[in-house]
Amino acid sequence: MSTARQEAFINKIKSALGKPFAESRCDVDLFKSEMSDEIQATLEHIKNRTPEERKKLLATLIEAAGPINTKVISCEDINSVTAAIVDLVRDKDPEWGHKKSVVAWQHPLIENLNLPAALSPQDVDVFFTDLQQTERENLRQQVIDSYIGITAADFCMADTATLVMRTRAGQARSVSLVPAIHIAVIELKQIIADLKELYALLKWDPQEKKEGLTNCMTFISGPSKTADIEATMVHGAHGPREVHVFVITTRD
Repeated sequence: MSTARQEAFINKIKSALGKPFAESRCDVDLFKSEMSDEIQATLEHIKNRTPEERKKLLATLIEAAGPINTKVISCEDINSVTAAIVDLVRDKDPEWGHKKSVVAWQHPLIENLNLPAALSPQDVDVFFTDLQQTERENLRQQVIDSYIGITAADFCMADTATLVMRTRAGQARSVSLVPAIHIAVIELKQIIADLKELYALLKWDPQEKKEGLTNCMTFISGPSKTADIEATMVHGAHGPREVHVFVITTRD
């Protein structure tokens, strides 16, 4: 396409959008080097959310999770989460074989669940992704063998029911991708409204900026799904067939 035809094409789009032909894209600062008043207000709003506002976000999350087959369960405390996971493990069977095993992140919130003791009556092995204790090949096999993967998350965006998870040592993304069932445990304060708030936190919040983005950041919106074959929706084709999010509501 010649330059003249390119300009005519772009001007046609501008006209449809009600934009003046002389307006240039260069006038828009997409990557601001200074925090705007709007972003500052966003950060303050996140920091100072009231308990009532957080509960409204939880309600928004639950509503958004339904259409994408994500199950959001509100729990009063860590013990309630443990009990709920024990029930889930009891009720769910592996897709392959009969031996049940679970793989979990090496994360303070997950460790506080005390799952090895809680699941011992069911004779369910619980593996943790700690490379200091487990060789890489053994850890990979444990992830493959486990039918449930348990992780924490950095944030959860309420408007799309999307988990945001950084990859760190002991917190491999394979735990959320390989097992047939993914369980995420978060606290009420980790629920944010939307992508705009996530951007503000990651780019401008002093605590978040210290760590940065890490070598991988995963966004998870519901279980794996595809309709490639005869337009029939199938869950679990390329990842977990179920996603459960447990939200602890009373933890500080």
